[in-house]
Amino acid sequence: MSGSPVAGHHETDIGALVRMANQIAKNFGHHPADVAAREVATHLHSFWAPAMRDQLCAYVRAGGELDPVADQAVRSLTVPS
Repeated sequence: MSGSPVAGHHETDIGALVRMANQIAKNFGHHPADVAAREVATHLHSFWAPAMRDQLCAYVRAGGELDPVADQAVRSLTVPS
């Protein structure tokens, strides 16, 4: 289902999640990369629904590409399987 990226929706279009994660990373671009990645991870954990985080984490584990800072942030949210 393609849907709006609204917290609480169980499925959100992965393209929308990727765009949002990359935009959040760009918003923290004035920080060093490691600091920016921590800030992005904090934002995702605090403001995204668990289902949205899970979808984005699965996307990255499957080889999906994100902004490098967003990628580092998402990887920090997941425990390697």
